Amino acid sequence: MLADPTVQEILVDITGDEENSVLIIGCMLKGKTTDEEIAEETEIKLNIVRRILYKLYDAGVASYKRSKDPETQWYTYSWKFDEEKVAEIIAKKYEKFSKEIEESLEFEEGNMFFVCLSNGCRYKFEEASENNFICPKCGGSLEYKDNSAVVTELRELKEKIS
Repeated sequence: MLADPTVQEILVDITGDEENSVLIIGCMLKGKTTDEEIAEETEIKLNIVRRILYKLYDAGVASYKRSKDPETQWYTYSWKFDEEKVAEIIAKKYEKFSKEIEESLEFEEGNMFFVCLSNGCRYKFEEASENNFICPKCGGSLEYKDNSAVVTELRELKEKIS
């Protein structure tokens, strides 16, 4: 699971730490559960391990159990990584991305576009005609812009992820 680049990307998005996140989670999956064990195994500073674990906890992909040592009265946190939650996050991201592609494709197919030759701003036909095909930002001339390449690219992307 950790070898999957999508999973790694999601974990780095959650933790904001590209260097240590995968190492820490890999260590958890190998059976190390306390922050001290993980820090020792990975040779990552304990405060960094804890910061990443709490970020994973906040995102709902890690949980912990707290236990108190009767002799020292210190608390020990045993962490668990939730792989199913990561799969859920991936499914939601995929669904969102798929919807965005579908909406972009509908927008590109349903509109005609004009581009300012001076500044490159793009306008829908309605906006361009309201401004007599003069750019409202710079006064430059608006020219028709063929968007068939964009439509083709979006269709290919939609088919690729289906």
